[in-house]
Amino acid sequence: MFTVWGRPHNFCDGIHRRGFLKLGAFGAGLTLADMYRAQAAARTSRPSIATPAKSAIMIYLPGGPSHMDMYDPKPEAPVEYRGEFRAIPTAVPGIQISEHMPLQARMMDRLAIVRSLISVDEHSDSLVMTGYPERVNRAATQGQHPSFGAVLSKLRTQSEVPPFVSLRGMSIGTEPGYLGVAHRPFTPDGPARANLRLPSGVTPPRMSDRQTLLSQFDTIRREIDASGTMNGLDAFTQRAFEMISSGIVRNALDLTQEDPRTRDRYKGIEQFLTARRLVEAGVGCVTLSYGGWDTHSSNFKTLRKQLPMLDRGIANLLEDLRDRGLENDVITVVWGEFGRTPKVNNNDGGRDHWAPVMSAMVAGGGLKMGQVIGASSARGEYPKDRPLKVPHLLATLYKAMGIDPAMTFPSGSGRPMHILDDRELVTELL
Repeated sequence: MFTVWGRPHNFCDGIHRRGFLKLGAFGAGLTLADMYRAQAAARTSRPSIATPAKSAIMIYLPGGPSHMDMYDPKPEAPVEYRGEFRAIPTAVPGIQISEHMPLQARMMDRLAIVRSLISVDEHSDSLVMTGYPERVNRAATQGQHPSFGAVLSKLRTQSEVPPFVSLRGMSIGTEPGYLGVAHRPFTPDGPARANLRLPSGVTPPRMSDRQTLLSQFDTIRREIDASGTMNGLDAFTQRAFEMISSGIVRNALDLTQEDPRTRDRYKGIEQFLTARRLVEAGVGCVTLSYGGWDTHSSNFKTLRKQLPMLDRGIANLLEDLRDRGLENDVITVVWGEFGRTPKVNNNDGGRDHWAPVMSAMVAGGGLKMGQVIGASSARGEYPKDRPLKVPHLLATLYKAMGIDPAMTFPSGSGRPMHILDDRELVTELL
């Protein structure tokens, strides 16, 4: 077993954000069988809870995207605040967004924008994925708080499809915390994808032979194991075989199975297409990242390139979900860790970190669309009305998925821990 490092993300604090992968596709040296075994062991103390068959796609914009140059433009503000981009009207009268997101503007009746979110000054996805800042998670004595996808993994009945997939590797924000390593995300990047393939020369009949061989080994282990815990063929190994042999996830990751015209629409933004295929296959939570948004300098130059690509990725994804009848079954959220300074700096038109207010976009899942929730001040400096915290939106997403954010799980020390401590709901969405 060896570690393969994912793509680095360099931020202004000098830290390399790397997703790490293990050849055992679930990380930390876990094989598929190990993962299923650990999940079942964890559920012996808490039964699985049935949840509606909804999925979530969480699009993370690493580095902190500029709220004023995307979802919260200020066309009436002085030029040193409003910046270089124009605001354009959308399909909903009275709502404007950046000129570089025309595709989302046309479907604004199917989107909801939250413009009054308060964040923390921290380069991490921990807050938007767990509801807790990374500094809180790192200092936690009762165990780190679990990510949204890890909670879903804990509660969903398992099958040959993993409940949680991260297309951007692993980080504090995707970790399962006190729920245990069994609920880490599947990270289908690099060599980990080989974990889903049959070994060279192994056919389904030979796979069956291997299962028979394992059964024979199990008999030997049972005779050796005086405690009798190795009783019969390991059901978890059986499920691992089922996941590999079924090919559901392997096929979902194979974009060559898409129509060439569809692949062309997603050229350069293939993660969005992969996310759509994964939720179609039954994955409960998919998280992906796009671009680099830590624009202390060249903010407008960078966004001129990135925003049209992001716009195309979001629009294609949402259109495809609607065409496939999945619009009300899949919640999509787009956000970063904080906003950027309302006033443009002198460093080649850059914007710096700005935690007092940021924006997020939500779509689908049967939530109420075609609206803006909250507002920032005239220069985008702070919430003017309906101030909301990031955990409030996260709690609302849990609620929409059929999960009570007040639910508790035992920490590593056995102490009951709520999924979220601050769980006020954004009722306008429900």
